Amino acid sequence: MSNVYSSTHPLVAHKLTRLRDKNTDPKKFRELVRELAALLAYEATADLATAPRQIETPLAPLDGVELSEKIGLVPILRAGLGMVEGVWELIPQAEVWHIGLYRDERTLKPVEYYNKLPVEPTVSVCLILDPMLATGGSAVAAVDVLKRWGVRRIKFVGLIGAPEGIAALQKAHPDVPIYLAAVDDHLNERGYIVPGLGDAGDRQFGTG
Repeated sequence: MSNVYSSTHPLVAHKLTRLRDKNTDPKKFRELVRELAALLAYEATADLATAPRQIETPLAPLDGVELSEKIGLVPILRAGLGMVEGVWELIPQAEVWHIGLYRDERTLKPVEYYNKLPVEPTVSVCLILDPMLATGGSAVAAVDVLKRWGVRRIKFVGLIGAPEGIAALQKAHPDVPIYLAAVDDHLNERGYIVPGLGDAGDRQFGTG
């Protein structure tokens, strides 16, 4: 899994444990999703390009840098919405584009129901945000959409991945790096990650 980056940071492990706890209420769950998204985005953006920028500190001139790439955040509706604010706090200039996908519970295949991307790409790097990389169907479909749009630098940022979903995304798009807080054991017969944390959307929005 050479393009899979599973965080080893103690803060990530601590917050993920609290997120998994079935007794964590929706308000705290949303807070933890936001915080984990920021921590993972910090790791996922380590290779962003910069350009020189000269500034004046209170004491002297300084040759600094600024981001030179336009960044897009692409949350997969609906569960990915909870990750946006955490990443936006780090990259407030990022554009946010939504892709609506849901998993058909009978076939476990993704169904696209919302896509308002403009005709031409407006960003050079996209971070796909989705808490769970389960079967991998939604992630693969989202990358398909972004590549058709014309974006070539794409990264997947999630909280928990299953080996099955990771393998599916790697097979379809080996050029897309995968950033996760943890890689879990397997999927159950319903396509849920085990041990996982349940349904990330329901737990965020209190609809479980």
